[in-house]
Amino acid sequence: MSVLRVGNASGFYGDRFSALREMLTGGPLDVLTGDYLAELTMLILGRDRLKDPGAGYARTFLRQLEECLGLAHERGVRIVANAGGLNPAGLADAVRALADRLGVPVRVAHVEGDDLTAAHPGALAAHAYLGGFGIAACLRAGADVVVTGRVTDAALVTGPAAAHFGWGPTEYDRLAGAVVAGHLLECGAQVTGGNYAFFRDGDVRHPGFPLAELHADGTSVITKHDGTGGFVDTGTVTAQLLYETGGARYAGPDVTARLDTVRLTPDGPDRVRVEGVRGEAPPPTLKVGLNRLGGFRNEVAFVLTGLDVEAKAALVREQMEPVLGKVADVRWDLVRTDRPDAPTEETASALLRLVVRDAGQEAVGRALSGAAIELALAGYPGFHVLAPPGKGAPYGVFEARHVPREAVEHVAVLPDGRRTTVAPAPDAAVLAPVPEPPLPAPLPAGPVRRAPLGLVAGARSGDKGGDANVGVWARTDDAWRWLAHELTADRFRELIPEARDLPVTRHVLPNLRALNFVVESLLGEGVAAQARFDPQAKALGEWLRARHLDIPEVLL
Repeated sequence: MSVLRVGNASGFYGDRFSALREMLTGGPLDVLTGDYLAELTMLILGRDRLKDPGAGYARTFLRQLEECLGLAHERGVRIVANAGGLNPAGLADAVRALADRLGVPVRVAHVEGDDLTAAHPGALAAHAYLGGFGIAACLRAGADVVVTGRVTDAALVTGPAAAHFGWGPTEYDRLAGAVVAGHLLECGAQVTGGNYAFFRDGDVRHPGFPLAELHADGTSVITKHDGTGGFVDTGTVTAQLLYETGGARYAGPDVTARLDTVRLTPDGPDRVRVEGVRGEAPPPTLKVGLNRLGGFRNEVAFVLTGLDVEAKAALVREQMEPVLGKVADVRWDLVRTDRPDAPTEETASALLRLVVRDAGQEAVGRALSGAAIELALAGYPGFHVLAPPGKGAPYGVFEARHVPREAVEHVAVLPDGRRTTVAPAPDAAVLAPVPEPPLPAPLPAGPVRRAPLGLVAGARSGDKGGDANVGVWARTDDAWRWLAHELTADRFRELIPEARDLPVTRHVLPNLRALNFVVESLLGEGVAAQARFDPQAKALGEWLRARHLDIPEVLL
């Protein structure tokens, strides 16, 4: 059958607004996807729904469609997006109303059944991660636009691929290939040079959004429209493949993809072929993301300028202690951004960051702000803050659970209103660790030089609930021979002191010349809890690359 060209126009709720039009006008496409959901987004949409029961979906998607729905119809491009969030039926109705107003004859369908909030008292939102066969059912029924709630990010690609090629639910290798393609597309410009360790390899001022050319055997080519910015090479694809993943088995509701089987090869300018992906039966359970309100949070950053920074910080902490003694969770961080004999006041200043959390708003609100501001004329010399503390804002907590697949009714609501239940895969396999593959032969002994890891390795990091992952890859075979032996889990803990007392698991992926580290509990209760300076661990990999090691001179 013909190649299926699937593009992406959104990696998160708030991504480049013009991307939908750019992808529709930039070159040929069959399907255009949009990923609008993340753990934090579900919390945001949950709070929206508290204010308005008719809300709960990504309103940006509707505004994008207002200027692009006619264009998509003219070009025969189907649109598949998870912008339905907590209310896919409501978004489907809104798209139909928009199409009627614009006079565009499109058929709209949606996928539901992921909402398990009623079964989890106290949760603001609880949603199972569904697979792609509900999307496939909608497309096979003739839908031009399919909106979903919480499906896996890769389902936005596996669904169209299964519909186009006629794949069945046990064609695991083909489905796994589509899962990998979907994972590579899901974050938009992250695979075309955005957020990339070696960004100076190309012009990434305005990277184009990606597309995948999918084949019936599950292989694909990752590329972008001709003439758009950014670049696609094996490095950008490797970086995204490692993003927010763990071990060799990448589990989903349709298939467990074996990331240790992925082979990447250049296929021309801005083209990378993805092949060799093996698939296995999915696990017998579905992941459920629970979001709830955890309490209230506030913060204040005290600016400490010039001499005696440590003593000034100690004075603030002593002066604030009487009010903070009543707060459940208090965290102080002294960030030494100051330098001696600085040429500007800003570079002569350090920041003392105070973050407080409590079940009650009063404890972290007026009591905190009053105590901090009262020090203005009675504190350390040069007292000021970056911004006055507010009244305290609610924060969220994310928790992942798992439920039997049979406990979730996956439903495709077709363009004519008919409802069809999507059965889970007929087989299931409990996840088990993959034996660690053999390491390459180490480099011969030779002279070394103290230098940053990032001179010989790339990295990309991200979050999964309270855990962080850091994927690290080498650019050459010799660098891989060194990296595989040097960067152990223990060495990782040495380089990242925040992980010193946490469980760190290292996964080895020789086909990618890569290591993937999972750091448990680094992010506390998840991004919405904001327990850390970088709550989504987005820059954790760049911190690791900036750490110095003894690196063989032959690699430098």
